[in-house]
Amino acid sequence: MDMRSFVRALPKAELHLHLEGALDPETMMRLARRNGVDIPFRSVEEIRAAYRFTELQDFLDIYYRGMDVLRTEEDFYDLATGYLERAAADGAVHVEVFFDPQGHTARGIPFAVAADGILAALADGRERLGVTSLLIMCVLRHLSEDDGFAAFREAGPYIADGRIAGLGLDSTERDNPPAKFERLFAAARGAGLRLVAHAGEEGPASYVAEAVDRLGVDRIDHGNRALEDPALVRRLAERGMTLTVCPLSNLRLCGVPDMRRHPLKRMLDAGLKATVNSDDPAYFGGYLLDNFVAVAEALELDGADLVALARNSIEGSFLDDAAKRAHLDRLAGAAAGRAEQVRP
Repeated sequence: MDMRSFVRALPKAELHLHLEGALDPETMMRLARRNGVDIPFRSVEEIRAAYRFTELQDFLDIYYRGMDVLRTEEDFYDLATGYLERAAADGAVHVEVFFDPQGHTARGIPFAVAADGILAALADGRERLGVTSLLIMCVLRHLSEDDGFAAFREAGPYIADGRIAGLGLDSTERDNPPAKFERLFAAARGAGLRLVAHAGEEGPASYVAEAVDRLGVDRIDHGNRALEDPALVRRLAERGMTLTVCPLSNLRLCGVPDMRRHPLKRMLDAGLKATVNSDDPAYFGGYLLDNFVAVAEALELDGADLVALARNSIEGSFLDDAAKRAHLDRLAGAAAGRAEQVRP
């Protein structure tokens, strides 16, 4: 059975997606022209060439530069809508998306402009595409915890009424351990937010342990380097901690030299609750389905592996139990009699 068609048909969730990372070259150029923003590129081809990077900091430099074209609620709405359409086409039934408010307020864009534009698109996506969603605000770890608290306070009304469901931690890990934000995450937990954090992408396995033990996260974003600590792997497996793995991103930035050496199969074999996600798809060359197919082909995953990855994504989501059960029932139906036809 064709693997791509099989994976597309599996109901699944995407749990690690930065909306700003869905800003493809065509959209960047269009929004720059619409808003009269001067960008250092004369064509879509030049933007695409700038997306060929190999270091996390080089990626972040172009990532933050690209944000500058996002100026109005309409811009954020269009960005989120474009992503949701791709996710739906890839078979996603639920998405939990990140945005970086500090990257916008630092440019003079009010918090509400970004949040309201994204939330309007997510609401429309539920109605038009049938894709449910939750919004997670991330704080930038290269900034101070006080700066993170300022963003958290701005988000207060959105947290109070449930429009923002979680707090995340992203940006460069180097010299920015999770414990740097321990007070902020405690406050977020007290406000009822779900908690996630990037750890073990470029940072060591100890950062994964810190995110679990000091921040009390509900999920680990990436987590690849946890495999360097067998005792930590056992703890994560015993707790059923979900890891939101991003194969194509890892190939570019996470020290994975070849997709055939990606750690995803080792994670599954170790009992870790790994999932597949696209991270910043416009920059890393693939959306959700592309990531599934790339890693499945390279690691010779079979139908049962693919169903397990889809199941992990639903179970690791922040949906309520009834919604999870409904999606899991649909997944079982989609896989019945077909999974064994998919061979590595």
